[in-house]
Amino acid sequence: MFRFLHAADIHLDSPLKGLEHYPDAPVEQIRLAARRAFDNLVDTAIDEKTDFLVLAGDLYDGDWKDFNTGIYFINRMGRLRDAGIPVFMVSGNHDAASQITRSLKLPDNVTLFGHRSTGTVHIDHLGVAVHGQSFSTRSVMEDLVRNYPQGDPSLFNIGMLHTSLNGRPGHEPYAPCTLDALRSKGYQYWALGHVHQREEVSRDPWVVFSGNIQGRHIRETGPKGCTLVTVDGGSVVSVEERELDVLRWVVCRVDPARCDSADTLCGLVSEVFEAERAKADGRPLAVRLYVEGITPLHNRLRDQSLQLNEEFRALAANLGDVWLEKIEMKTRMSAGKEEIGDGASPMHALLKSVEAFSLDEPDLAGLVPEFEKLRSKLPPELIAEGDPFRPDKDELSALRDEVKELLAAKIAGGGRHET
Repeated sequence: MFRFLHAADIHLDSPLKGLEHYPDAPVEQIRLAARRAFDNLVDTAIDEKTDFLVLAGDLYDGDWKDFNTGIYFINRMGRLRDAGIPVFMVSGNHDAASQITRSLKLPDNVTLFGHRSTGTVHIDHLGVAVHGQSFSTRSVMEDLVRNYPQGDPSLFNIGMLHTSLNGRPGHEPYAPCTLDALRSKGYQYWALGHVHQREEVSRDPWVVFSGNIQGRHIRETGPKGCTLVTVDGGSVVSVEERELDVLRWVVCRVDPARCDSADTLCGLVSEVFEAERAKADGRPLAVRLYVEGITPLHNRLRDQSLQLNEEFRALAANLGDVWLEKIEMKTRMSAGKEEIGDGASPMHALLKSVEAFSLDEPDLAGLVPEFEKLRSKLPPELIAEGDPFRPDKDELSALRDEVKELLAAKIAGGGRHET
């Protein structure tokens, strides 16, 4: 029997985004989050007495400002070497973008697979063959799986690959391949990287995205960590997630439908914060709060939005380890007759007109060239995960509802609208 850890998308020294300008944010925790999560990975490998560690790409986060990132990594690999734990790595798209990485001399317990062809390393005493190929450039669009050799049926075969597989939302389609192609190689485990959300794609054979080890912004919510694999008799007998993150990103949604006052709403928000804090197992939380739903308090909440924002931030601060990354007020008023009037009223006519308005693709056709011109000037990392210039139907519907509410509030207020 043997055990190994599978991790990916470390992004050492990558900054956490969304809390930079928060006056009471945990600056030191934010700055060192990726390193502390990686320390947790090294500790887990040692504590679990794992036989080896595989890192499936994006250890780094592009070019470094200096060699401190590399020195830190070498030091941690030294801890694993002293514990008798070898490390196998492939480079991902972010690693390939770094010039300094290529000149870094790795410790003798670390094997980095090359990018010109697929390599294979045998761990004879365990009966294991590890196969891998690194990215040669930041943007690899060809299927690398075709380069991987057929698995040796007398060995436990592990394939390491940085890939989007057949495509995943919010991720560039690098090294695309299919599940059938992976299965055809006869490997018992595929250790995948690039996709930051953990996913068990298949169990026959095991094909796993371990996800990243530390969420970096609000689009990377929930637990983050690595995968511990136990093998006995040439077969996988257990695959377990191990949480490593040191600061967790969370989306909280509060429906004010049953709230009869702003105080009641604040109490509900506090309860939601407490519930998420209890699930975080002592980790600090970075929270995006959505207050959304139909409520008779709609106009009052809109008028008092600035004051409520400060009250919500105070609720978070009182908990000691919760910080609000952003607050979104998305309430709507009830569509009662007293609010929209009868069929002859201006309010009724307005709401009917806006309700019939559809922000679908033909309506935006005239704006597309301008959108694309602006989009082409943005850095790739800004639109890599969630493209604001290509909204889906749900986002367009939400935009229409927001326009409806703004216009309705303006007429209801006699033409006045404060921003």
